[in-house]
Amino acid sequence: MTPSGGNEATPLSAESPHLRAAILSAFLPGAGQLLKGHSVKAAEVLTLGIMLGAAWYFGYAFEGPFTPFLLHVFVPIVGAVCWARQVLDAYSSNSPGSLFPILPLPSRGSVDLQAIGFLFLLTALTDLYIIQARPDYGLKILGTTLPGVWGTLAKAQSPTLHILIGVGFLLVKRWGLFVYLLYAGFGFINAGLNLAVLPGPHRIRIAFMVSLAVFTTYILWRRHRFAP
Repeated sequence: MTPSGGNEATPLSAESPHLRAAILSAFLPGAGQLLKGHSVKAAEVLTLGIMLGAAWYFGYAFEGPFTPFLLHVFVPIVGAVCWARQVLDAYSSNSPGSLFPILPLPSRGSVDLQAIGFLFLLTALTDLYIIQARPDYGLKILGTTLPGVWGTLAKAQSPTLHILIGVGFLLVKRWGLFVYLLYAGFGFINAGLNLAVLPGPHRIRIAFMVSLAVFTTYILWRRHRFAP
């Protein structure tokens, strides 16, 4: 109560646990989550930071075809969105669950599919490294290498598909399964044709086809876990 008898809102102070957490996360992402005991969220922030840091390094260290996109578009935009999300979470959330509530809980029986999705995101980072570190590398599509802009677009489809599949599997959505099946079908056709018309050695192509067959068999067996 004020001397005049009215009500006056108590201003937020730096002594508020949530405000302290938000300030900590603003300067050290994930620290606010640790302060509140939300270790899962802190681990998610750390993982995102490492992946974004790797993408930034691939753009900074190598003069590849995706350098401008990585340095001036992808990393700044995704980094700003993730930074704002974790600061807001540190300030307002009391839930110890995921930083991204749209992710299904592992207790729903989909943790294996979500782990596969995370592997696809790591594969996308590997794609970016290869493309950036070896800009002269020509990706073989149906037994041939596409020149110029078409070759760059052919390279871009690999990390793009891996990111889409990774996100779709993390969310355990039916569209993620659909994208994966398109990817697997084209992967079998492409690898088989490359195996038939290109000179050896074919160890990597054979290993890719075997691993793709194993993954596809397992994912089809688990297909009912994907939500529409």
